Amino acid sequence: MNNYSNDRICYIFGAGPISLPLKFLPSPEKDFVIAADAGYKTLSKCGLKPDLLVGDLDSLGSAPDGVELVRFPTIKDDTDMMLAIKEGMKRGYTNFIIYGGLGGRIEFTLANMQILYNVVNNGCRCFFVGEKCLVTATRNGKLRFNSSFNGRISVFAGNKDAFGVTISGLKYTLDNGVLHYDNPLGVSNEFIGKSGEISVENGVICVVYDDCNNLLYCE
Repeated sequence: MNNYSNDRICYIFGAGPISLPLKFLPSPEKDFVIAADAGYKTLSKCGLKPDLLVGDLDSLGSAPDGVELVRFPTIKDDTDMMLAIKEGMKRGYTNFIIYGGLGGRIEFTLANMQILYNVVNNGCRCFFVGEKCLVTATRNGKLRFNSSFNGRISVFAGNKDAFGVTISGLKYTLDNGVLHYDNPLGVSNEFIGKSGEISVENGVICVVYDDCNNLLYCE
């Protein structure tokens, strides 16, 4: 079992809404912070300065002084968030925490869910921190939680059906079942003060849970 918080983390800030104060803070000694275009404004509100600014700057407008910039043309195939992810991977990071990627314009929230699946399909870990929720995913793996977790949690198949799904330690359990991408069977489950895990043998599952909790343990 690997505790996510012990690894080097690449933090990415997008332009979507966030809740303050930040629940998870970057460590200057080991972590890396990227602003995806207007995510720079989000960081400024938090009193933080990025290590890198990525994007076409169509939302931010102009490049601030004193920040490393990787600039792209406005006409491009990737969103600024996807470009930021790729830049983090290029610099050797495999663990990502993303703020400002949920809420706001629905098309960008959906795009970021596709980015989440892209990250886990590349063998990396990723958490989106939204307003009152945390979102993560795993491919052919496990997500574990301890008895301190509380509130609601939902489990969905990713872009395809997920096979061999087992859910234990929650109000509603599942043993070696199938989650279909077009049927929300796993919505609105509950933590019940027990340790447990959510696993998938073949496929990708997306997990959404209340932000009163910590990051799930990834395996």
